Amino acid sequence: MLSSEEISVILLTLKVAVTSTLFTLPLAIWLGWILARKNFLGKFLVEGLVNIPLVAPPVVTGYLLLILLGKNGIVGSWLYETLGIKLAFNFAALIIASVVVSLPLAVRSTKSAFELVDPNYEKASSSLGASKIGTFFRVYLPLAFPGILSGAVLAFARSLGEFGATISFAGNIFGKTQTIALNVYSNMQIPGKEIQVTRLVIISLIISLLAIIASEYLNKKKKYFIR
Repeated sequence: MLSSEEISVILLTLKVAVTSTLFTLPLAIWLGWILARKNFLGKFLVEGLVNIPLVAPPVVTGYLLLILLGKNGIVGSWLYETLGIKLAFNFAALIIASVVVSLPLAVRSTKSAFELVDPNYEKASSSLGASKIGTFFRVYLPLAFPGILSGAVLAFARSLGEFGATISFAGNIFGKTQTIALNVYSNMQIPGKEIQVTRLVIISLIISLLAIIASEYLNKKKKYFIR
């Protein structure tokens, strides 16, 4: 049986993963569309900045978030002093950290999906009098949907296992910012907590595995769906 502590940690982790995915998806669709279909000065720079969290150590990403959005940060100090908004070491920090580290995966998937859509569909849509916005919502979005959904699943899975950026920017506060990864890290250092750690690790692996399987299935479906 799971303890109340374990249930609390699991529920918080799922809440963070779902919420961050909902914030990540619109950004991923927008950036994926722009990077797939638009040519502009500095495009490679934008793509590089989006993908930095994929290669940078997660702790570095969290540190940069703290420097930027912390209470004494470049932007965070203004938000706190002017609007009374505190973004670090709370639930908001969990969401922000998860969005930043999961966004590159979602963008790569959505970009790939939009690139697979034949541009001739856009020409046909325009010839029938559809606007660019109408074409996007009626042609591109439905055709790219499996890839977009795959990106959302990857973002969800990445949020489940986020550790470095979270512990740097959100802290490790039980009941407030302690997710499964942080709870496992904390309890690994406490004698007698091996069973609890093992249970949480197994649950985390099962959820992650299901997410990866779903993503792979949707990626295969995307290729056949767009043809």
